[in-house]
Amino acid sequence: MNETKENQRRGRELMSQHREPFMKEVAGLPVLDTHTHLVGDRLCAKDFWEIAHYFWFFRELQAAGYPADAMDLPEEERIIQFLAAYRATRNTLMNWVVTNLFQTLYDIELSDEAAVRRADAAVRESSQRDGWAQQVADKLQIRGFVVNIPEHAEFQGMNRNALLIPRIDGRLGEWVKSIHQAEDPSAVFEEMCAVISKLLDDYQQLGCTGIMTTLPAYEARANESYPLTRGITKDQIMMRLLHKICEELESKGMFLQLFLGVERSWCGTAVPVNDPARILKLTGLFERYSCKFELVVASEINNLDVVQAAWNFPNVHLGGLWWFNFRASTYRDCMQYRSEALPGIKCSLIASDARCIEWSYGKILLVKRLMGEYLYEQVEAGWLDRDTALQLAEAWLYKSAAQRYAFTT
Repeated sequence: MNETKENQRRGRELMSQHREPFMKEVAGLPVLDTHTHLVGDRLCAKDFWEIAHYFWFFRELQAAGYPADAMDLPEEERIIQFLAAYRATRNTLMNWVVTNLFQTLYDIELSDEAAVRRADAAVRESSQRDGWAQQVADKLQIRGFVVNIPEHAEFQGMNRNALLIPRIDGRLGEWVKSIHQAEDPSAVFEEMCAVISKLLDDYQQLGCTGIMTTLPAYEARANESYPLTRGITKDQIMMRLLHKICEELESKGMFLQLFLGVERSWCGTAVPVNDPARILKLTGLFERYSCKFELVVASEINNLDVVQAAWNFPNVHLGGLWWFNFRASTYRDCMQYRSEALPGIKCSLIASDARCIEWSYGKILLVKRLMGEYLYEQVEAGWLDRDTALQLAEAWLYKSAAQRYAFTT
């Protein structure tokens, strides 16, 4: 019995000796962050609260009793309330990000009120420090960032500007509304087609290789052509416009990045909707047009659906995990689905949705750990060899998106 335990102990030690170098190698791989809300002239968090109140962590803090109007409280009371909620959420994933973000960037453990004040002073100081944003990015080899608003793309104090993938969902909604309300929908549709063509020409002149949009819930089938007469539904109009957009993208060699799975139809708060036909409704577009599609989903049930779409259609690629999908459990499932069915070059896994450089760092720190753990387990189980696992990690973190976006460092 003692000999068996000793052999098991030695086996664990041996695994650890191989595991840590592998994890470090994954942590050192280059990254392209494919979706952020970073603004070029204010990349860094200005104070502790801009990090602590990041939307998704703030939701978790609120679930633990943190007040929604925390910023209206006197600072001393706010810190007390924050620490109580922070300790109550130590099991959550966003808490892990915040904890490790402050430990690895600032060498601060958020243990008490004094530590929070030190953290606030450290963030305020770093926000004024020349080169801090680039320093943060370099710690995890983040080579590039994507933004969706042209005015945000000039990254001050960094080695290079952001990659611009303009978003058109606001415009798409207005186009649909204009056509739906028109006395002559067909004539207005033709006007909107001209607008779309000119807009994509302008984006191409800016050097954009693709565009992105979210899509609401819809009932129309993408492969049907509806007559543009009075009474046509908004869903049908949207599908006609999507056909026009894909036709233009195809002719220009650009791609379409689709963010799917979040709805606001029942209330003002975004919620995930597990629509089993969501991807099916788009397959007519995938089949008809040769432009590349990148699918980013926020609903768990669609994680396998997008893999099946990318397996069936060579022009369909997979993006990172969005909003409600940003959890360790869904990442592990997605990595399993993707590694079984698709070459790494078809899949990206990083979309931080960050509003400051520190949160991009924190989320990528988490994804690299999850990726390292998953791939090491695959190597240990004999499904992948070490070189293949690292090749896959490099594609998921950087090469897939860099190839799709024509991004070079």
